Amino acid sequence: MTPSATAGSTSSAADGRKSGDLYRNYVDDRAANAQDTLYTTSNGVPMPHPYESQRCGENGPLLLQDFHLIDLLSHFDRERIPERVVHAKGSGAHGFYKTTNAADDLSLADIFQEGKTCPITVRFSTVGGESGSHDCARDPRGFSVKFRTDEGNWDLVANNTPVFFLRDAAKFPHFIHTQKRDPATHLTHADDSTMFWDYLSQNPESVHQVMILMGDRGIPDGYRFMHGYAGHTMKLINKNNEWVYAQIHMKSKQGTKFLTQEEAGTKGPDYSQKDLYYAIENGEFPSWDLSVQSMTLKQAEELWETQRINVFDLTHVWPQGQFPLRKIGEFTLNENAKNYFAEIEQVAFNPSHMPPGIEPSADPVLQSRLFSYPDTHRHRVGVNYQQLPVNSSRTSYRMGNFQRDGSMAFYNQGSRPNYLSSIEPISFRNRSVNLDKVHGHFIGEAVSFLSEIRKEDFNASRALWEKVWDDDARERFIGNISGHMANCHKDEIIKRQIGIFREVSDDLATRLEKATGITGYPGISGLRFNGTHNGLAKDKSLRSANGMEGEFLATAGGNNGAPTTGTHKPSALIASNGTH
Repeated sequence: MTPSATAGSTSSAADGRKSGDLYRNYVDDRAANAQDTLYTTSNGVPMPHPYESQRCGENGPLLLQDFHLIDLLSHFDRERIPERVVHAKGSGAHGFYKTTNAADDLSLADIFQEGKTCPITVRFSTVGGESGSHDCARDPRGFSVKFRTDEGNWDLVANNTPVFFLRDAAKFPHFIHTQKRDPATHLTHADDSTMFWDYLSQNPESVHQVMILMGDRGIPDGYRFMHGYAGHTMKLINKNNEWVYAQIHMKSKQGTKFLTQEEAGTKGPDYSQKDLYYAIENGEFPSWDLSVQSMTLKQAEELWETQRINVFDLTHVWPQGQFPLRKIGEFTLNENAKNYFAEIEQVAFNPSHMPPGIEPSADPVLQSRLFSYPDTHRHRVGVNYQQLPVNSSRTSYRMGNFQRDGSMAFYNQGSRPNYLSSIEPISFRNRSVNLDKVHGHFIGEAVSFLSEIRKEDFNASRALWEKVWDDDARERFIGNISGHMANCHKDEIIKRQIGIFREVSDDLATRLEKATGITGYPGISGLRFNGTHNGLAKDKSLRSANGMEGEFLATAGGNNGAPTTGTHKPSALIASNGTH
């Protein structure tokens, strides 16, 4: 018996470590070559060969006592975790961020001090498809960045489009269901697009995103050649507790490229993954500028009053002519994952992960995501998902909280008290943000709110059709959308969608009628929608969504969820306008 293993010993290793200090090292394991490892069972027992098994004689049945075989099969049966309900197919890499232009006048976040850097992990993805679906599907692209700042992780959850299909939070699960397989035929909308167009034709606020999806930006040429947009309005708070609304953009330094529908059909199913991986392997490191648009609280109110643009509406955009982009920093991806599952499949982004100086706005879809994202991670990966190396923060201080136990608790905070102890007190840092000033005092009666479609909801789409696209882009759009509609088996759905497009442009609707052979409605004033109130209906009986008689609160001339004059307290307006 060695001295370290004697009865009176306090250690069990030659280097003096105690038994509780012995563990496998993640970084060492990640970097190890196969030649440096020894084949063992999961409990570390060496085995002579991975393919052998115990039998009762050479031609007899297998033996239950063969732990090696049982260990192998049992883990194999469980080696998949649930795929993401949304954004299941994705790619990712690691890199670094650097603040090139200080933004401390906007935010007290430490990461926005000039010259500050931090490691990052980025995951790109499609939205509606399954984990084995095609990279070149016509679909929005997810674009999420995990900034490991000195004040904790900041997860910027974004898409490659500045808007989305909806602005009412409760619609999201229903919308995603229509992008999945049909419950009866089990077909995707590549073969049966009826569900897809049925939803869109009943929820006209989706039209701007539909036009982006069916236009040239609908199939990016890989992940390196696309921009990213948070879409949601955030708040940035400076050290004086003065705050502004902000939109965050990530602009590709490689520029943007797209694939036509025909070109996409010639690409392999993992085209974007292959492009990203080998670009990094070959030293062609992709990078993006991080920029913001900002506006004061008073400007947000005026933007609604004068232009009917709602900063809390995920289907609206901020005009860059009025609110120009301001570059803050840039980031580069220069390191591929060593293990895709550990570093990309298990990476978990959460829009409620914000360091001091960044706060959420009252955007209802953002508010719902603050709950939904961490909730799905706890289900999909486990309650201690943030202890996984790819998700853990890299702060200089030792983290402490009272979240203990649960499945796979690796960092379980030792023998420290699991409550607020006066015997062994935990340390605290004073709050750097005055929440009483940066969050509104919401006082009012509870209301059952559903937005309504209004004439201003078509302005951005009309500008896209008339001012942004050239005629070749318009023709490609008509070809893309009519081709997809060919798999929709209800002409009534197409007639309704053409009526929605006619509110954007009669030229657009007329071209689509010619391409599909179906005459659409003259507009939406004579339609009732099951998903949204129709503020353009001429007949009052058609205004309420799904015929909700007695429940529809008429909001014509109202705010439709926007911040109107008086939304923000006077003290907040004065502080904001006086500084920015």
